[in-house]
Amino acid sequence: MTAAPRLFRATGDGRRETNAATVLRTVLDHGPVARRAIAERSGLSQAAVSRQCTDLVNLGLVRELPELVASNGVGRPQIPVDLHTGEGEGPLAAGVHIGVPYSTFGLLDLRGRLLDRRTFPHDGIAPGDLPAKIVRGLRAFLRDAGRGRRLLGVGAALGGWVDPGTGTAVRHAMLGWAGRPLAAELARGLDGFEVRVDNHARAVAQSEILFGRPEARRSLVHLFIGNVVDAALGITGVVHQGPGSGAGDVAHLPVPDSTVVCPCGRSGCLEATVSNVAMARTAVRRGIVPWPDALLVVDAAAAGDRRADRLLRERARAVGRATALLLDVLNPDLAVVTEHASLINPEYLEEIRGAAVDHSHVCQDPERIVSPHAGTAVLPVAAGAVVLNSLFRSPLTASLR
Repeated sequence: MTAAPRLFRATGDGRRETNAATVLRTVLDHGPVARRAIAERSGLSQAAVSRQCTDLVNLGLVRELPELVASNGVGRPQIPVDLHTGEGEGPLAAGVHIGVPYSTFGLLDLRGRLLDRRTFPHDGIAPGDLPAKIVRGLRAFLRDAGRGRRLLGVGAALGGWVDPGTGTAVRHAMLGWAGRPLAAELARGLDGFEVRVDNHARAVAQSEILFGRPEARRSLVHLFIGNVVDAALGITGVVHQGPGSGAGDVAHLPVPDSTVVCPCGRSGCLEATVSNVAMARTAVRRGIVPWPDALLVVDAAAAGDRRADRLLRERARAVGRATALLLDVLNPDLAVVTEHASLINPEYLEEIRGAAVDHSHVCQDPERIVSPHAGTAVLPVAAGAVVLNSLFRSPLTASLR
């Protein structure tokens, strides 16, 4: 894959960058769209829109579509523009979600659509060796899947405490990482491509803001249920990070009615109650699956195992009670829940919704509680969104790095 060309360096007081971001976001929302319509929707002058479209076309982010011109013989024809996507065309963003048992690689176009993906198992790899091994697997994936298209950068998303400003995995207990300079380690083997990292709950939230439902841009809370349990908050299109980027640690949020003992010494903590690890251990203890693997529980339920289905519904209701707490504290327009079983079978999302509405004091609308827009592709899409978020905020500079 090729790196972004360096066509120019943005200068001035920032208005040019801000205007370019406004135009690019308008094209994302409404494209294909004529320049005149961009000006009407964005509030920019037609001259400013024309300048920014020229820059964005030169950068390969936007393309003109003269074949879509509606000619009525009156006035100058309006040539629509759209994001530079399409079969075999346009720049791409790469994403890698670093999980505990495996990582997932993905390639996204500018609309956040997943074009290709690959699973990279961590079997037999020590946590200390994992970044170098991931780079080797990612290089092979990009070589096979990129087909020579320009790569804008690589986004990495993972659980735990992540500081995107320094590119550091501050703390990931399950991988045993502390203060790990992850972005630098990944970039070192990727031929100079920029690597950005973030917590996966924040990455999913940003993906929803960019590509999901309109309500997400007003306010949302995202709850991630996996081997790690964490959350993210977005207000007016910005995902909150907090001092040191430590926001979103809800592992020890109390779950009403839960008596599960947590390693912290208390009982009823969210992660100890609903994580994939906790559910898989319960499934083994109940004789549902032979070894602790949350995906086996989901597969067993899909195959008709009533015990597995009962366990997944128990977890869904516990997740719903935790969602109710977040709804009551934050009262967002949208609550997004990433939980594998509910991505596969909407009946489990209904269980989450039911428990949340039953326990919430402010939310009586179950439709406010949704699964991620990308469905089962949520993790690689979220990782790629770590790069694309930077692009849509600063297209003139982000596309030149």
